[in-house]
Amino acid sequence: MRARPHVLIVVQNMPVPLDRRVWLECRTLRDNGYDVSVICPKGPRDPSYEEIDGVRLYKYRCAPPATGLLGYGFEFVYCFLRAAFLARRVHRYQRIDVLQACNPPDTYWLLARVFRKAGVKFVFDHHDLCPELYLSKPGRKRQWLLRALSWLEERTFASADLVLSTNESYRKVACARTGYDPNDVVVVRSGPDPEAMQRGEPRPELRNGRAHLACYLGLMNPQDGVDTVIRVADVVVRELHRTDIQFGLLGYGDCLEDLKAMASTRGLDDFITFAGRVELPQITEWLSTADVGVSPDPFTPFNDVSTMNKTLEYLAYGLPVVAFDLTETVVSAGPAASYVAPSGDPDDDARALAVALVALVDDPERRARMGAAGRARIEDSLGWPASAKRYVRAFDRLVHQ
Repeated sequence: MRARPHVLIVVQNMPVPLDRRVWLECRTLRDNGYDVSVICPKGPRDPSYEEIDGVRLYKYRCAPPATGLLGYGFEFVYCFLRAAFLARRVHRYQRIDVLQACNPPDTYWLLARVFRKAGVKFVFDHHDLCPELYLSKPGRKRQWLLRALSWLEERTFASADLVLSTNESYRKVACARTGYDPNDVVVVRSGPDPEAMQRGEPRPELRNGRAHLACYLGLMNPQDGVDTVIRVADVVVRELHRTDIQFGLLGYGDCLEDLKAMASTRGLDDFITFAGRVELPQITEWLSTADVGVSPDPFTPFNDVSTMNKTLEYLAYGLPVVAFDLTETVVSAGPAASYVAPSGDPDDDARALAVALVALVDDPERRARMGAAGRARIEDSLGWPASAKRYVRAFDRLVHQ
């Protein structure tokens, strides 16, 4: 009998350990008596295999950038086949006891069905509501595709031995769509590790010679609203005539080059720093220097009920936040954010965020109170340690039942 159960975690949309939620899950399982392997796409300069902190990482080359329906279809099939090939290899090396699939997309239930014949249990780590995510993307919506996404989500839920939801809104959706008892869906929030993410020494040079710094941290895809940050910077500089605020945009995604072009077209190159992909040391430097964190996620059916990791990470570094008044953003940030009601007009929304941001910049006492309140929320209830206990208990029950 093997002493340590073996968990394989499959991720398609981000490399690990860059996916900070998955990396925290890996380390938590490792520290609590599990062997952990991960299958994910490669990041820049990543090897095909590496072991970090006792976690085995198997990585495949990313599919070509997807454009159009056929492009996304090819990407999903390509990633599924690469993951299936590597999963077979992992299973031959060490028998898998639990397969955890993180969405999007909702396709890995097929892999779970194959491995179920070998006694492997399936955990669905529900990161995103894929039907709502599709509805929130720009462009014309195809009803047949929406039905297909809903069917894939239904199959994923039906195949799971355990469902993990990132917040209470997701748990309500899971129960409403499947008939699950709420006690059978475990909420594991994507809270940051308060020990790893905390304010350090500032790097004044990151302000580019200016008095203040506002930061965005996260992916840069169409639904993330990062173009709003460019519009906010434009309002701050051109309309409010403030040249004392630098903007740092940390991250990458499908829209990165378009965002750079947008900033250049508006003459904002000197006011906006695109830092690209950043690891924890760089994140700490930027957020320890910043005065305000920006959460520009617009109101959509997806964003309204999703927990934004960036918001929680701003709180971990004691940063006050400016954000739109979204349901789960308010749950996360509480009194640590200044909220703006979304109007649906990109320019009006950017102007409202810009005014809120400048008001925070000009009120250091308010910033300090909000930052302290946010940090306390991470330490008390929203940080990873609270979620880690629920996560491990759920795995222990699943493995030993």
